[in-house]
Amino acid sequence: MARIKIDLPEKYIFETELVAQVGDLNYGGHVGNDRFLLYAHETRVRFLQANDLSELSVGDNIGLIMTDSAVVYKAEVFLGDKLKVELGVQDVSRIGFDLIYRISNQETGKEVAHIKTGMLCFDYEKRKMAMIPESFKSILGTI
Repeated sequence: MARIKIDLPEKYIFETELVAQVGDLNYGGHVGNDRFLLYAHETRVRFLQANDLSELSVGDNIGLIMTDSAVVYKAEVFLGDKLKVELGVQDVSRIGFDLIYRISNQETGKEVAHIKTGMLCFDYEKRKMAMIPESFKSILGTI
């Protein structure tokens, strides 16, 4: 069976800490697979907030919309585990880009997941795709 592989970026532009909460656990006693996309979303929102932006406004009245996602699970995460999430950018085009997340257990240093979310710039007022604002390209480190 073919496996998904997410190539990690050479550098990361943002880092945050998350803690596995009781609501994140599944019947196996570890963090459920669905929660990792929530961790990616939380990281993305924190990155945008750190730059005085939001998913609805990354500049020029343009927001973001997710087009696809992939998760590679590397290790279990348990209640109370402190996680380091690093965020990088790849495959920037004129209207979109991929965000890559590397999640590690802070205490052990062990990688627990790699995540990719494909993001598209979107004009929510016109309900159509849009160009990446130049100011946001700078924040992404692509200028």
